[in-house]
Amino acid sequence: MADRPVRKPRKPHSARVVRTERLTPHMQRVVLGGEGLAGFSADTCTDHYVKLLFPAGGATYPEPFDMERIRAEYPREQWPVTRTYTVRHWDAEHRELTLDFVIHGDEGLAGPWALRARPGETVRFMGPGGAYAPDPAADWHLLAGDESALPAIARSLESLPDGARAHAFVEVAGPEEEQKIDSDVEVVWLHRGTRPVGQALVEAVRSLDFPRGRVHAFVHGEAGWVKELRRLLRVEREIPREDLSISGYWRLGHNEDGWQASKREWNARIEAEQERAHAA
Repeated sequence: MADRPVRKPRKPHSARVVRTERLTPHMQRVVLGGEGLAGFSADTCTDHYVKLLFPAGGATYPEPFDMERIRAEYPREQWPVTRTYTVRHWDAEHRELTLDFVIHGDEGLAGPWALRARPGETVRFMGPGGAYAPDPAADWHLLAGDESALPAIARSLESLPDGARAHAFVEVAGPEEEQKIDSDVEVVWLHRGTRPVGQALVEAVRSLDFPRGRVHAFVHGEAGWVKELRRLLRVEREIPREDLSISGYWRLGHNEDGWQASKREWNARIEAEQERAHAA
């Protein structure tokens, strides 16, 4: 039996903050650049994401920064904390990486960092990951998400050729959170107000008069409402699994560490339940 190839550990990228911009009351943009992005690329998927690395509990790490050394020499509670963010834009010519952060004041880790970030500050991250881009062979596209999915939805819409058929639904807190997207697709902005997150999205997609033909769907955001739309699309509408990019980016009551620890089991359980319902 042949030995399995040894996977080389991926090295984190190092970048510097170039500039920041407040897009809306609850969305902050941070643009990263520098020579550390020479080996970086994010131009094949519209849902590319990176995992930012934040020092745990004020820990300091030796230079050059080496994740394998940190994992070997530091207790687990002092390993860097990761937070996942979608690539809003990648400018290969100027080596600039744009990330948009949902912010809630001092709540969380990455949001407050984005608010305080200043030009010249160093940030490290892993990636990119990603698996979705609108399929040009599809007859039409469905995109639905809350604020966490807005960067990926915006990037996906901007990648569509003129005249492509698409229905896009984005739920935000209110009209002040709407953003300009460079696309001829008319985005349906749903204002949450005091309703539970995702309720307006589920209602909007359920009431949509689905066009004929093959749909390629992208549905991401809070796991609870994503579960409802997964059932609608997979079981009721019988859309093949390979035509769905659908997953919970986050879950109410969980930070990213807790959600990522349980996400695989959650998704597997939901998928099994809905596959049984689909087969019934």
